[in-house]
Amino acid sequence: MIAYLSYMVFGFIALLVLWAIFILREYERGVIFTLGRFWKVKGPGLIIVIPIIQQMVRVDLRTVVMDVPEQNVISRDNVSVKVNAVIYFRVIDPERAIIQVENFYEATSQLAQITLRSVLGQHELDDMLAAREQLNADIQNILDAETDAWGIKVSNVELKHVDLDDRMIRAMAKQAEAERARRAKVIHAEGEREAAEQLTDAAEIMSRQSESLQLRYLQTLTEIAGDKNSTIVFPVPMEVIEAVMRKLKG
Repeated sequence: MIAYLSYMVFGFIALLVLWAIFILREYERGVIFTLGRFWKVKGPGLIIVIPIIQQMVRVDLRTVVMDVPEQNVISRDNVSVKVNAVIYFRVIDPERAIIQVENFYEATSQLAQITLRSVLGQHELDDMLAAREQLNADIQNILDAETDAWGIKVSNVELKHVDLDDRMIRAMAKQAEAERARRAKVIHAEGEREAAEQLTDAAEIMSRQSESLQLRYLQTLTEIAGDKNSTIVFPVPMEVIEAVMRKLKG
């Protein structure tokens, strides 16, 4: 009978020892509570938790990739868009992550959704499409400051998609087409202005040197008298043309 009781006591002690031993991985920490009060953070490796008197809550320190659900956002220029994002965060203080907030995963997710709508609502649609890096930085800074009290570090925020309705897509296509047409007209006008300036400079140079005008005249005759050309040209000396011009001016 005594041997049977000793076996039972030995088995109970062995069960308590097994119940008290925990092995935490390198990326895990254990928040220990003694009779409901915070005691300390342990890990990684082999730790002992006194059964019944102490309780342990595991905390994962690895970076968490959280997908922010699609949000309906009204931009500052009154355009309705659907935006979703992804945030990267990790626990840097296990004690605060367990004590200061009930569920830091859910709290971070809800805060990210609110911040996403708030920040994007202060910008116009063009900023959402063209200035994503700045928007990502703004959202990340706000989330990092808000979650610091929970022992959370938000390392990065990335906007994934900015979805527009069909009407807005067609309007943007028309705007892009009009902008391209405007650029083409401006380029054409610039070309005409530069050509006029070049012609004016050439005419001024030729007016100062009659020999250059005569050379140009002879070059024109050479171009006209090309192969397979049925045009008949009667060349007139430049002196005659100048005399006629002076007569007309007089």
